[in-house]
Amino acid sequence: MTSATTMNAALEPVYRERLMRLAREVSFEAGTRLFEEGGRADHFWIVHTGTVGLDLHVPGRRPDPIETLGHGELIGWSWHFPPYLWQLGAEAMSPVRAWEFDAEAVRALCDEDPEFGRAVAIWVGRVVAQRLHASRIRLLDLYAPYGSGGLT
Repeated sequence: MTSATTMNAALEPVYRERLMRLAREVSFEAGTRLFEEGGRADHFWIVHTGTVGLDLHVPGRRPDPIETLGHGELIGWSWHFPPYLWQLGAEAMSPVRAWEFDAEAVRALCDEDPEFGRAVAIWVGRVVAQRLHASRIRLLDLYAPYGSGGLT
């Protein structure tokens, strides 16, 4: 997947390298919940292989899928904004290998190096905007009388 929100597209090589120094490779089996909406956002991930579905809690129903993430995509943005609580849920849709990051360590690095921090903030901001758009379209598809109407 090539997108302005993937790490490779969003961060210059020097910033990618700096971020990846904090990475730890992890894996998740299909069906594993990575996090739940409202939980503490103390880590985030970048997908290496596999797919992760983002979902929205709807009372009385199963979580509604919002978006599917793949290679290079950021899983989670809530770690970047106080109060550091997940705004969506996430589940491995297939076996997933990912790079895991400790949010506190990344925030500290952002504070130490304002240029790096700005690059990360712009990246995360793009991700938030894209996820907000995807959530809006999905909710219109589910609840609007005529669906999303093909909004772009």
